[in-house]
Amino acid sequence: QAELGVNEHHQNEVVSYMRFARFKRGMCLKTVDSCFQDLKDSRLVEETFTVDEVIDMLDGLQSVVHSEVESELINTTYTNVLLLRQLFSQAEKWYLKLQTDVSDLENRELLDQVAEFEKSEYTSSNKKSTADPIKPKLAPLNEGGSELLNKTVAHLQEENEKLKNRLRTIETQATAALDEKSKLEKSLRDLQMIQGDQKNNANQDITELENKVAALKSQFEKTLNDTTANQKFLEEDLVTTKHDLLKVQDQLSTAEKELEKKFQQTAAYRNMKEILTKKNEQIKDLRRRLSK
Repeated sequence: QAELGVNEHHQNEVVSYMRFARFKRGMCLKTVDSCFQDLKDSRLVEETFTVDEVIDMLDGLQSVVHSEVESELINTTYTNVLLLRQLFSQAEKWYLKLQTDVSDLENRELLDQVAEFEKSEYTSSNKKSTADPIKPKLAPLNEGGSELLNKTVAHLQEENEKLKNRLRTIETQATAALDEKSKLEKSLRDLQMIQGDQKNNANQDITELENKVAALKSQFEKTLNDTTANQKFLEEDLVTTKHDLLKVQDQLSTAEKELEKKFQQTAAYRNMKEILTKKNEQIKDLRRRLSK
C-alpha cells in the first residue's frame, strides 16, 4: 500500500489527477491576478478618487472575479463528475457497484493528509525534473474502455502465432511426403532395371522375380495412392490454414485501427486539445494587450 492507502497504480493515477488540478488552479489564479492588473492599468490613472469612484471600481472588480471564480468552480465540478463517470464505467464492465461517502470530503484530517501528500509529491517531482529533465509520456485515462479491445488484440496475436506454427508443421509434413514419394518412385525404377537385367536368367528365376516385382509394384501403388491422398489433404489443409492466417491478420489490423481511433476519442485527448485552444486564446489576448 502507498501513502494514500491505495496500491501504487492507483496512487499514480491520483498523482496524475492532482497535477491536472494544480494546473487548472494555477490558470484560475492567473486569471484572477490579471483581473486586478487590468483594473490597475485601466482605472488607476489618477492620483485621487472619490468614494463613489472607488466603490464603482471595486464593484466592477468583484463582478469580474466572481464570474471567473464561479466559472472555474463549475468547471471543476463537471470535471470531477467526468472522472467519477470513468471510474463507474470501468467498474460496471466488471459488474461492480461502487459507493461514495460524501461526508469524508469534509474530513479535515483526511484533507490535511492529501495536502501533505501533494506537497511532498510536488517537492519530489521538482527534484526529479531538475535531476532528470525527461518529459513524461501521456497515458490514456480511459484504460477500462479499451481493455476488452486490448484483450481481443492479444488473443488474435496468439491465434496468429498458433496458425503460423501449424502452417510450418503442415509444410514440413508435405515436404516429408514428397520425399517419400520420390524414394518410392526411385525404388520402382531400380526394380524395373533389375527386371530388365534378369530377362536372360532361367524361367523360374524370371517368374519369381516377376512375382516379386508385381508384389512390390502393388505395394508401391497402394503406398503411392495413400501418399497422394495424404498429400492432397495436406495441401487443402495448407490452403485453409493460409486463409485463416490472412483472416486473423485482417482482424488484427482492424482491431489495432479501432484501438487507435478509440484513443483519439478519449476524454484525455479532447481535454488536452481544449486546454491548448484556451491557452492559445489567452496568449493572443495578452499580445493584443501588450500591443495596446
